[in-house]
Amino acid sequence: MSAKSVNGPGGKKPASAATNLIAGGGAGMMEALACHPLDTIKVRMQLSRRKRAPGAKPRGFITTGKEIVKRETALGLYKGLGAVVTGIVPKMAIRFTSYEWYKQLLANKDGIVSGEATFFAGLGAGVTEAVAVVTPMEVVKIRLQAQHHSMADPLDVPKYRNAAHAAFTVLKEEGVGAIYRGVSLTALRQGTNQAVNFSAYTEFKALLQRWQPAYNEKELPSYQTMFIGLVSGAMGPLSNAPIDTIKTRLQKTPAEAGETAISRVRVIASDMFKQEGFHAFYKGITPRIMRVAPGQAVTFTVYEYLKGWLENTNLAIVGGKYEE
Repeated sequence: MSAKSVNGPGGKKPASAATNLIAGGGAGMMEALACHPLDTIKVRMQLSRRKRAPGAKPRGFITTGKEIVKRETALGLYKGLGAVVTGIVPKMAIRFTSYEWYKQLLANKDGIVSGEATFFAGLGAGVTEAVAVVTPMEVVKIRLQAQHHSMADPLDVPKYRNAAHAAFTVLKEEGVGAIYRGVSLTALRQGTNQAVNFSAYTEFKALLQRWQPAYNEKELPSYQTMFIGLVSGAMGPLSNAPIDTIKTRLQKTPAEAGETAISRVRVIASDMFKQEGFHAFYKGITPRIMRVAPGQAVTFTVYEYLKGWLENTNLAIVGGKYEE
């Protein structure tokens, strides 16, 4: 794996926390709006407990999506979006800010970040965002997405009306611990996701810059950033699909009295294997890749664009003040 300076192209300093907040938040917002329907389909597929009859075709993401639209209208695909939008700004700000912080922490005395350091910086960023934001956000989101009510029928009143009501209800009925149900699995999923994601993205970016000397001292064009974001984004889901499926089922239902998190994970995994077979651990992998890969393409492209714009704007402002 290649090593790179902790500074960016042209020796630029790492982005500030404010830049990460705005650029990361804007990137996350665009990702959520564009890709959330695929996430809803993925969750429904993961929660499905149907055992496939011998010779029967698997119930794919297109069929699942059609059923949601037919029974719950197209708005059903956006269930849980409120929880995602509420958490996406701090999530992305924490991801990029903590990633840069871990990179600087793991850089050698010459400011060089090795491939291994990039991997562990991504791992640390994923775990940090999972504990700080993602786990509570996902518990609320999954509870909303798991409801099969029609969005067009005012008389079909669900248990959870919106993200705020779902969070309040879960806290009231199940306690604070319920909001952090599955935190270890979420941290493991987010950690491996971002370790693979940032490592692959950094390697691909360095490779393209080596192939194109004109971009050694500046950022790649947006279409190239989008492409390497797409490819690197697909790698994480393939590496941790079973973790994500078990996590989704764990967070969907309340815990039984006296049941520990480890025992619940063991029971869920065992029941899945016995009742549904090994393929159950990979339910929803197609919509997950279709959601995460383009999502990362959007995230990196919008992030790089907004970061560059903010840095250039700041330089222009500082330069203007200096000239005065």
